[in-house]
Amino acid sequence: MDVDARGLKCPLPIVRLTKAVKLAMQGDKIQIQADDAAFEPDVRAWCRKTGNALVSLTQQGKDTVAVIRKEVL
Repeated sequence: MDVDARGLKCPLPIVRLTKAVKLAMQGDKIQIQADDAAFEPDVRAWCRKTGNALVSLTQQGKDTVAVIRKEVL
């Protein structure tokens, strides 16, 4: 599942990610792309807090792309 959160400011990228994870099945991967400077630390904290796995976190130009694997129901 892909989530495009570019153009959204904190906390909206995390809100979109939360909604996508709720729709996913355990083990599914969600890729989210955001251009908010706060997104990288926010997504790291969100994964620690929720128990979902941060598979990768990369920069593509001004965008941060995170891949999260749903671990918890």
